Amino acid sequence: MALNKLKFNSLNVTPTAGKTIGFNSSANGLEATLSGGSMTFIKKLTASSSSTLSFVDGSSDVVLDNTYKEYIFLLKDIHPGTDGVRFQFNGSSDGGSNYNVTKTSSQFTTFVSEGGAGASLEYSGGEDLAQGTGFQSFVQGADLGADADQCLVAYLHIFNPSSTTFVKHYIAQAQYSHSADYTASPFTAGYFNTTSAIDAIQFKMDSGNIDAGTITLYGIN
Repeated sequence: MALNKLKFNSLNVTPTAGKTIGFNSSANGLEATLSGGSMTFIKKLTASSSSTLSFVDGSSDVVLDNTYKEYIFLLKDIHPGTDGVRFQFNGSSDGGSNYNVTKTSSQFTTFVSEGGAGASLEYSGGEDLAQGTGFQSFVQGADLGADADQCLVAYLHIFNPSSTTFVKHYIAQAQYSHSADYTASPFTAGYFNTTSAIDAIQFKMDSGNIDAGTITLYGIN
């Protein structure tokens, strides 16, 4: 049996935010199709001098249960009301009555100044949690700047928060304007060390308000 020559001009790749790749040969070449999950919009919250932004399952059209196995929060243009602060999140297993779920995590950060000096890659030991119940920081240290043009963007990806069998893993990445005019990009990962379902997530600064910005929640099919 002869092999058909791959014709790159006729290669058709159709992504659908999926995880399965199928290949079909045809007279016109090789056709590849990605199929699987997609992002479903759930809820968008907008900060306006807000002390917290909270997503609670079953409240204000929020879904954070076994409807989806994965959830992603997209954070856009988060601006603090106070200079030199941490932006943080925590989970709840009691419908938002308490945000104090035990967590273990690690973080590393890349830096470079506006002038190109001080470029580094650092392990952010001060932001690690070792069976801690406090809020997990998106940034290294009290660094987030509050100048008029400074902000933070990030995502938070939580896996199977409704599981009552396993711990709940999360991955977060941020990019923000450092108060000392550095660009900084922390990478954070860890898990909520509980077999209770996580049914609420709260975001806040460690000091002062969230002056502006949006957080949008999506479910992943």
